[in-house]
Amino acid sequence: MRSLLRPALLIAALAFGAGPAAAYTAAYEALLTRYVTKGPTGVNLVDYGRWQSAASDRAALENFIKDEQTQRPSTLERNQRFAYWANLYNAITVKVILDHYPVASIRDIKSEGVWLDPKAFTGPWVAKRVTVEGHELSLDDIEHKILRPIFKDPRVHYSVNCASLGCPNLRPKAWHAETLDADLDNAARDYVNNARAATVTPDGSLKVSSIYSWFKADFGGTDAGVIAHLKQYAQLALAERLKTVSTIAADSYDWGINDTAGKRIGN
Repeated sequence: MRSLLRPALLIAALAFGAGPAAAYTAAYEALLTRYVTKGPTGVNLVDYGRWQSAASDRAALENFIKDEQTQRPSTLERNQRFAYWANLYNAITVKVILDHYPVASIRDIKSEGVWLDPKAFTGPWVAKRVTVEGHELSLDDIEHKILRPIFKDPRVHYSVNCASLGCPNLRPKAWHAETLDADLDNAARDYVNNARAATVTPDGSLKVSSIYSWFKADFGGTDAGVIAHLKQYAQLALAERLKTVSTIAADSYDWGINDTAGKRIGN
């Protein structure tokens, strides 16, 4: 299976002094570049149908996930660890969708083997899917036991993608330690300035993504904290509208799959 890694990517990675792990990250990034595109509303969409039908590219994604499980993220520097976990989370999520495609929403996919957990029936997040440094991990483990509590950075929410239209974008590139801070800021601006993240209605009411409600603690714990975060990344038009806002009126989230085929469900 590992022979499916494109020779040119392997040679390029090794030429810059990187080891096999970097080569597999380069292959994963090539997959993202191939299948992720910007949609008309600013939401990045994935061509899951084409990816699913390409056996070699599905195998390349599986190889990346397998290779990540041989790494020791505990030995990496902070930004390297962040990039490692965010890339692994996103790769697993794409694989889950491909394994069940076609599907209208990631919430239609259940977590296998954990039927005593009510969350098992609402999505794939609590099933153990990888083993890293001897620990079996679910998607929830990566997000809520590693990324959020360890890094304590609200931009975590812009780094992971749950295959949904309401989610911050899956980038057409992997995360890299060298450019992590700038890329996270760009991801934050990209999301905050899209209507699915924040909209000030004509009557001055603020409607936000449910991310800012579910994880309000990560954004200061109050409406004021969330609004301050939005202002930090808001471009001129949104920043002007936020000047008169002091509370959040409503929140919503679109769980429709981020598919180029256009499958969609309501909020």
